[in-house]
Amino acid sequence: MILLMVKLEYKISFIFIFFLLYLLNSTQCIAQEKAILEMPWIKLEDGLFYCEIDGPSKSIILDSKISIVKIETKKFDFQLLTSSEYDKILRSVDCWAEEFQLNIAVNAGMYSANKLHSNKGYLKSHNHINNGKLNGSYNAMMTLNPKDSANNPFEIHDFTCDNWDNLKNKYFSFCQGMRMIDCSGNAMAWDKRPGQSCSMVVSSTDVDGNIYFAFCASPYTHQAMINFLLSLPIQFKTTVYLEGGPEASLFIQTSDTTISKWGTYVSSTWEHADNDHFWDIPNVIGIRKKK
Repeated sequence: MILLMVKLEYKISFIFIFFLLYLLNSTQCIAQEKAILEMPWIKLEDGLFYCEIDGPSKSIILDSKISIVKIETKKFDFQLLTSSEYDKILRSVDCWAEEFQLNIAVNAGMYSANKLHSNKGYLKSHNHINNGKLNGSYNAMMTLNPKDSANNPFEIHDFTCDNWDNLKNKYFSFCQGMRMIDCSGNAMAWDKRPGQSCSMVVSSTDVDGNIYFAFCASPYTHQAMINFLLSLPIQFKTTVYLEGGPEASLFIQTSDTTISKWGTYVSSTWEHADNDHFWDIPNVIGIRKKK
C-alpha cells in the first residue's frame, strides 16, 4: 500500500513538472510569435514612427528592404504643394521640405510630362487646381485639409465605397491615384503592366485612421507589394500608388534624424541600379508637426 502511494505521488509530481514545462514552453513560443508579428517601430517624434523590414523576397538589386512610416494624423498638418502653383519650378523632396519647413515630403502621385506637370488624376489644393478632371480609372482619392476640423487632416478614400459628390464638399484639397487595396482591406488585381517591377512609394490608411508611407528602392512588382502589405500585422484599408522608378521619393527630417530614400529602377524602361540622388518632382505631399 505504501509503495503504491509513493508511486502515485511520483506520478503526480512528474505530471505536474511536465505541465509546468509545457506552460513555460508555450509562453515562450507565444512571446516569440508575438515578437515576430510586432513591427520594429522607431519613434522619431510624438506620433511619427519609422521602420525598415525585409521585403517579400530577395530583389534583383540593392538591399531588398521596405521602409515604412506611420503617422498619427491628428498630430500633424498636411498640405499639397505643386509646381504649377509655385513658379512652375520642379524641386527635389528635400528642397520642397527646406523651402516649406516640412518634416516629411513624398510624391503626391504620378504626373504628366507637360509644361505644368499636372497630376494624372484630379489634384486641387485649396483654390489652386493642378488637374481639374477626374481620372475614370483611378479609384483612390487622398483628401486633405477638411472643412470640419473633427475629421482627420489626411485620409484615403475608395471611390467604390465613398461618393465623390459627398467628398468634394468636405475637404479643401484632393489628390487622385491608383488603388492597390480597397476600403475593406482586400488586395486589388494589378492589371496595368502586371509583370513590371520597380522602386516605388505607396500610401495606406488603417482601421484606426493612421496614415502610412511604404517605400522600396529594390524593385518589386506592384502585386508583390500589395500582398506584402497585407501580410503585415497592420489592418490596412485603402492604399494608393504614389510613384515608381527614380522619381519615387521619401524624405523625413526631425530635430535629430534625417532619412532620404530615392528610387532607381523600372524594369524594361529604366533598368539602372546606380541612382544616387533625389530627382526633381512637381507635386508633393507635405507634412509638418503641429506646433
